[in-house]
Amino acid sequence: MAKNIDTVPIEVSILTVDHDIKGIVHVSKYTNTNRELTDLLNDKERRFLAVTNAEIYPRTGNQTPRKYNFLEIHMDYVLMVHPSTQAVFKDSGKSQDDIARFRELRMKLNQTRPF
Repeated sequence: MAKNIDTVPIEVSILTVDHDIKGIVHVSKYTNTNRELTDLLNDKERRFLAVTNAEIYPRTGNQTPRKYNFLEIHMDYVLMVHPSTQAVFKDSGKSQDDIARFRELRMKLNQTRPF
């Protein structure tokens, strides 16, 4: 697969209704550094989010993750995308607070799921 010199890879965690996905998305290197992922996700013309080196973890059960070299996720199913570099959890008090907030958000999202 040819690498695009106009993009920068960002490792992300993606939350959908049924899965947690870890992988890499490629964003434009010409975008403001603080907005590159936001601009990608807010692009009205984009219907799918391309993810490379994807690992899909089911949110229910203890199944082994499925791995894909390339995956496209429909934007309507994406609940949250978070850069993994900011989501690195260490054994510090602050990161433990972040983990607790993330779990609380996940619980709230689960309660608002359509049946």
